[in-house]
Amino acid sequence: MSQMHQLSACPSCEEPLDSGDLFCGACGYDLSAVPPPPDDHPTLFINGAQAALDAAAGAPSAAPAATGRAAPSGAVDWPTAAERDSTDTPAPVHLPGELPGLDSTGVPLSGHTAAGHRPAPATATASTGDFELPAPAAPAAAGAARPSVPHVTDHPSAEPADPAEPADPRTVPPAVPAGTKLCVACRAGHVDTDGYCENCGHAQPRERDHLEQELDSVAAVSDRGLRHHRNEDAFAVSSAALPDGSPAVIAIVCDGVSSATRPDEASAAASATANEVLLAALPRGTHPQQAMHEAIVAAAEAVNLLATRPGRAGEHEAAHRAQNAPACTIVGAVVASGLLVIGWVGDSRAYWVPDDRTGPPARLTEDDSWAAQMVAAGLMNEAEAYADERAHAITGWLGADAYELEPHTASFKPDRPGVVVVCTDGLWNYAESPQEMARVLPPDAAGRPLHSARVLVGHALDGGGHDNVTVALLPFAVPHQGAGSGGQHLSPA
Repeated sequence: MSQMHQLSACPSCEEPLDSGDLFCGACGYDLSAVPPPPDDHPTLFINGAQAALDAAAGAPSAAPAATGRAAPSGAVDWPTAAERDSTDTPAPVHLPGELPGLDSTGVPLSGHTAAGHRPAPATATASTGDFELPAPAAPAAAGAARPSVPHVTDHPSAEPADPAEPADPRTVPPAVPAGTKLCVACRAGHVDTDGYCENCGHAQPRERDHLEQELDSVAAVSDRGLRHHRNEDAFAVSSAALPDGSPAVIAIVCDGVSSATRPDEASAAASATANEVLLAALPRGTHPQQAMHEAIVAAAEAVNLLATRPGRAGEHEAAHRAQNAPACTIVGAVVASGLLVIGWVGDSRAYWVPDDRTGPPARLTEDDSWAAQMVAAGLMNEAEAYADERAHAITGWLGADAYELEPHTASFKPDRPGVVVVCTDGLWNYAESPQEMARVLPPDAAGRPLHSARVLVGHALDGGGHDNVTVALLPFAVPHQGAGSGGQHLSPA
């Protein structure tokens, strides 16, 4: 039986005690229950943890407290616990091994337990309440690599350290459905089906606001522009094989009439339909010019059908030629077997720009517009007509309320390589003449059609971007006819 140390006052009521008292005469406190004061304070050495553990368990050690030497550099002295708390009860003393966490080197705090207990083996786990901490491993040999310490965080929503442990569903964000888009404004919220961010409410760019496509030797770019709230242009590019196996390249560009209802639907329906008809007719051996005529007629019928179907906002147009029905313009080009075929209705245009810029460029279409009619009738010159505010009023279009449909088609046989520019007025308003179009078209357009289409769209945007801008480029390659081939470089077929 160990000897009881001498107290001068009762630990409970602080009543003075006499020598040999076993109980307090004032409050009856059992003085034998008071443990003797420790000889020293528990110490955890950062670089000598095992020596400190052995000393606390009573094992022989050369610890500084036993030898009288100064504590090694880096030792941590734990503060003495207060003797009493606010309830006048002696405060418990927590040893390092009873506290969860890591020291400054990343080693788990463990080993100092109640007197007479050895630290847990290195292969066991020491339990502290709700925490499971690995017991300290034996010191590594000199020069051995230090074992990696797992990353520990104190945030309740952190990923569990054990990969097999399931994450807390209360702290893990819900899974995002595949294909959900992030908001372009806040980059945090998800875009709802109505096109607005669920987080910040920002309207998202529509899919048609900017479109690009490159297919073999044809490319197209369409942009909403800087003033319109939506893109009402549409395009289609494709290629087909003629009966002899030679390729036929197709480009269709349509411009929705903004004053009509659902112009974006009209342009999309017309471009898709015309492209499908050409893809079906050309492999059968139909002449490209005849196929182009049939494609425009079919595109007009597709736009007419829109007037008989309710629109997005619930419009119910009459089955007959309704007033202000969906409408658009159309221009298309086919390059096949050394032949260039153009077809159009409205004021969307096609230009020819030779690779050799010493040759003259040309405009291949005539507008169905008020200005073109004034020039054709000899009432105004071109500069005066296109300066008039009525210049862009179109006299031909695809739609249920259009006048009698008169598709325009033309065939050409260029005698040298060049590029066909097929575009809406959103581009040619900023490069109206063939010479202006040739100046803004990059010299390497035949080899880089997509890049060149982007350049043309950028030219329109830099000029103000007042309208939707759409352009398709078709390189036309023919063998050179010799240096002496002058004269007309683009002749009708």
